Amino acid sequence: MKVITLVGARPQFIKAAPVSRELRCHAYEILVHSGQHYDSVMSDVFFEELKIPSPDYHLGVGSKSHGSQTGEMLSQVERVLMDEKPDWVLVYGDTNTTLAGALAAAKLDIPVAHVEAGLRSFNRRMPEEINRVLTDHVSQLLFCPTDTAVRHLKREGIHEGVHQVGDVMVDALLHNRQLATERSIVLEKLDVEPKGYILVTWHRAENTDDPVRLTSIAAALNALDRPAVLPLHPRTRHRLEQAGLTLNNPKLQLLPPVGYLDMLQLEANASLILTDSGGVQKEAFLLRVPCVTMRDETEWMETVEQKANRLVGADDQAILQAVDEMKVDFDHVRPVFGDGRASRRIVEILANQT
Repeated sequence: MKVITLVGARPQFIKAAPVSRELRCHAYEILVHSGQHYDSVMSDVFFEELKIPSPDYHLGVGSKSHGSQTGEMLSQVERVLMDEKPDWVLVYGDTNTTLAGALAAAKLDIPVAHVEAGLRSFNRRMPEEINRVLTDHVSQLLFCPTDTAVRHLKREGIHEGVHQVGDVMVDALLHNRQLATERSIVLEKLDVEPKGYILVTWHRAENTDDPVRLTSIAAALNALDRPAVLPLHPRTRHRLEQAGLTLNNPKLQLLPPVGYLDMLQLEANASLILTDSGGVQKEAFLLRVPCVTMRDETEWMETVEQKANRLVGADDQAILQAVDEMKVDFDHVRPVFGDGRASRRIVEILANQT
């Protein structure tokens, strides 16, 4: 079995690592990096820390408008697929890389397997929502992380090739959590105490490209009265500079994006996580850390339904109120994302289909 795995953004590196480990025991994998995340702190460090093999192809597409980026990826991925003629193309999540890989394969009649299929925010203004919906509808195998994802696909008429395998991010977290504890010294570098700070992540386009939401979130962060740490995404930094906004709260430590092990350590030891990231919401849940999400909707409604996560939008007062009020009794929170064996199930299903 010959499989092309296509990745390009930092969440995909994390998801692909456990699947690739399993896949290379049973198949020939060709790893293609689109270059969507391309600098060392957003890409190289993840390959090093997660022991992901070097890409066989690096397309170097880089940062562009959505249409230009997706179009260039589509053209370059098509050339790779025509040369390599794989049995499967394996794509992850909901980025432009995901959609470009799925479309290129579908046009060449190469079957597509989508990891993290069936997620829906029901907000078509999000580029990620368009990417995930279209990818699901051209995929032959749909690997769902939860029962909710399976139900979403059924409502859209997708019944064949759907498998509830669990969440590969559970696999990644279980594999790397102890490693992060042993290797990361990020808490010492920042001089913060375990459970003595809020971890903030903020990068989603709906919150950075909308001036009203950008200004409101900045106001909330400047008003935080507890120690907080923010690894600042390049997009967010750029948008703040363009808008003439500054984050000048002395209780808020700004730092560049961090690697996966440092991020796990920061997440696990936070008293609360304030985020607009889908993956960070889920990792907070798995690490039993209360989460406040600066969005109007989420793909991970299971975390909200169990009251481990609260949606607050971008209003500064709503954010600050939720930060003050959010408490979670994790003894009453059910595990819903699987048992850490999703990667094995994915590879077994792929092998049985070939």
